[in-house]
Amino acid sequence: MQGLGFASAVSPVFEPGEPGASEFLSRHLQRFHTHPYLAAPIIGSVTRLEAENRSQETADLKNALMGPYAAIGDSFFWGALKPISGIAAVCLAIKGSLLAPLILLALYSPAHLWVRVRGFLAGWQQGKMAIEFVRGLDLPAQSRRIRWCSAVLLGVAGWLASAAGQSAGLLPPGMPGLAGGLLVILASFLAVRKGLPPLAILYGSVILFTVMMSS
Repeated sequence: MQGLGFASAVSPVFEPGEPGASEFLSRHLQRFHTHPYLAAPIIGSVTRLEAENRSQETADLKNALMGPYAAIGDSFFWGALKPISGIAAVCLAIKGSLLAPLILLALYSPAHLWVRVRGFLAGWQQGKMAIEFVRGLDLPAQSRRIRWCSAVLLGVAGWLASAAGQSAGLLPPGMPGLAGGLLVILASFLAVRKGLPPLAILYGSVILFTVMMSS
């Protein structure tokens, strides 16, 4: 599904009209599907291999890495970093802060931009060994830590919502609201510990709170 984009990304290594251009495009217009941010290290490595006339190794490299990188990237960026950035922004939005959208971008954007730029450079400089760059990031472990933080922030968001006002909140402000927020934190911790995806916790909480407020 990303083959056309991949071919376009690596095409500068080949001059237009240069002999072998059709074979080059045939190699890189094949099916390619991975997490878009972690495609950058693969693009860098493949570009380096093409520049070194090692084109026979590119297909094996792409097929070996695109599946694992898709799983790692989805888990970290979609399943951990994006939810915690959104929850942090929601906390500020509940307080009426106009900085909420900026906080969302400030928490989310630097990480993926750095991985994309640094990942491509690592691929170009190290070739096939750029896998060490991705391994060194240890994104699965980072995902687990961020999910715990997301659970805490989700509880904070619930408490802020309950403390927003007598009529707007699910719980009365003050100590009852604080106790309710702590219960949300504990419930979120237990849900994460049981392996429930953070997005399921987030959307489930939204649905539950919406039903409670409408009843």
